[in-house]
Amino acid sequence: MPSYRSADPTRTYYVYNAAWSFLAALSFTLNLVYYVRDAGLDPLQMVLVGTTLEVACFLFEIPTGIVADLYSRRLSIVIGFLLIGAGFLLQGLVPAFLAILAAQVLWGVGFTFTSGADQAWITDEIGAEQAGRVFIRAQQFELAAKIAGIVTAGGLGLISLPLPMVISGAGMMLLGLLLALFMREQNFHRTPRAERETFRHLAETFKHGLGVARRRPVVRTLVVVSLIGGLSSEAFDRLWSVKMLTFTFPAVFGTSDPAFWFTVLALIGTLLSLGTSLTLDRLSPERLSAAHPTGILATFAVLQIVGVVGFALSGSLWPALAALWLTTVAGTVAYPVQSAWLNRHIDSRSRATVLSMVSQANAIGQVAGGPPLGAVGRSSLRAALLASGLILVPIPALYLRTRVPDEAVTRRS
Repeated sequence: MPSYRSADPTRTYYVYNAAWSFLAALSFTLNLVYYVRDAGLDPLQMVLVGTTLEVACFLFEIPTGIVADLYSRRLSIVIGFLLIGAGFLLQGLVPAFLAILAAQVLWGVGFTFTSGADQAWITDEIGAEQAGRVFIRAQQFELAAKIAGIVTAGGLGLISLPLPMVISGAGMMLLGLLLALFMREQNFHRTPRAERETFRHLAETFKHGLGVARRRPVVRTLVVVSLIGGLSSEAFDRLWSVKMLTFTFPAVFGTSDPAFWFTVLALIGTLLSLGTSLTLDRLSPERLSAAHPTGILATFAVLQIVGVVGFALSGSLWPALAALWLTTVAGTVAYPVQSAWLNRHIDSRSRATVLSMVSQANAIGQVAGGPPLGAVGRSSLRAALLASGLILVPIPALYLRTRVPDEAVTRRS
């Protein structure tokens, strides 16, 4: 093994996630403001941008996941970051609707190369039992890096709205090249070249992953939860900013510019998420890493419902902000707990494929739910946001009814 690929997997995973989080914050903090101000997108076009992204994710999630299972997790991740970077660059350099749609396809396909492959890689390298704690710790690094990215995006955005996206795109491509050099992959055994009968192996791997999703209650539950979450999230993710722009922001440091305020909103939401994650990790680590964390996941789901519904019904700035931050914190802190729970119920052979199936279920939900709720939002923004919250109501019950004996937990392959 060459020395430049001798980096510790856990440290590599932490650095990789922190870098991704910083660069993503650069691109996403002000992108909705950029769509409206520089590109001149109307509400329908904004929804179509999101739908295009999710269609790309839906079409490529499973094929790219299977590639990661058969060939190389590292190769899949490197390709993903190169495509994501190209998409961010195109979006920032060409402020036109069709160019932004093309950018969504590029970075959406790139994301599917990384989705599932990164978690599958670290789980293979360090083992499923250690991965749960690493996921939670990695999220804390992500949130800290996101704070830095948000602040940087705000400063750059005051100079030029597309500038943070352009720098993010170049940084993503550089990250992909660095991972190609330093990312170690010792515990993955790809199919030998002589045995690569592509269509047969693709079919067998997909069939195995589908069987896991059908047989194992935890996997089945999380696929359904992901689908429901997608039905709700596409409209909320696009329309919350539209509602926020209807409020009058107070002047701070002599400015009430939405670019400044969107940066502040993202920064406070991230700080709250980081503080909540650190507090729970210190006070109740056993709940976060429990074999079956159904209670805490159900609690987070209830808080998310309260946040979305509260935001929809809020008629003034500060209650809307409180509800928005509650939604952000609940979803952010729940994610690594859910990821660790899912990974304990998947074997190495189909880990990336099954994780991709869960992501694909979310993409299906977003494609199916986004345009109808977006159409509702054109006549009643409150009704569309309220519907987004009510769609989430079954999720707490789904968590609580999932009961699996400890012996059913998948052993490491």
